[in-house]
Amino acid sequence: MIKVFNLYKSYGGIAPVLSDISFDIQDGEFVFLTGQSGAGKTTLFKVLFGWEKFDRGQILVGGINVGKLNEKNLYQLRRKVGFVFQDYKLLMKKTVFENVAFAQQIVGANMKTVRTKTWNALKNVGLVKKKDSYPSQLSGGEQQRVSIARAIVNDPELILADEPTGNLDSEISKEIFALFEKINQQGKTIIIATHSAEILRKKERRHLLLKRGKLLQS
Repeated sequence: MIKVFNLYKSYGGIAPVLSDISFDIQDGEFVFLTGQSGAGKTTLFKVLFGWEKFDRGQILVGGINVGKLNEKNLYQLRRKVGFVFQDYKLLMKKTVFENVAFAQQIVGANMKTVRTKTWNALKNVGLVKKKDSYPSQLSGGEQQRVSIARAIVNDPELILADEPTGNLDSEISKEIFALFEKINQQGKTIIIATHSAEILRKKERRHLLLKRGKLLQS
């Protein structure tokens, strides 16, 4: 699913944020990306998703050479990857249904497909009854479920989740991780960035450990 070779990324010529990173992740794996704040987790996600360019190295995601993409063909990568944010990034003036539907509209899906896939995504995360609610009417856990529904609605092969439970209490965090495990069982590759020692103790999963931009464990 992912192959990364000798990846370097810096900002403004200072010391690299990512330094000589190499790893691979197989289809259907569930992997934790760990490390303290500032270790480079979010930056790694940004280059995997094509948000930011990297200095040198190579990244292959689902057979796509990320370094060779430009604005015109970046959509090829975005169709393979869903992104879940710590702070949800929902559109506050749109309903739950509209937030999830929007992810399909921007890739040009027809209205019948939009309605069907949005309904299925909301059912998958247990939010059908909240479809007409606005984000401000939801709890933090419910908002994160909307974010997850939006990430999976286009049926991507890979889900990147950046500290998805960072703003949630421990009980809600358990529910969110159970949801990711359910999605993984459906065949999706999952990478979750976290620095929570409690989560890592309880979950028997492969870890990628970043420290000051270097990969110490893979």
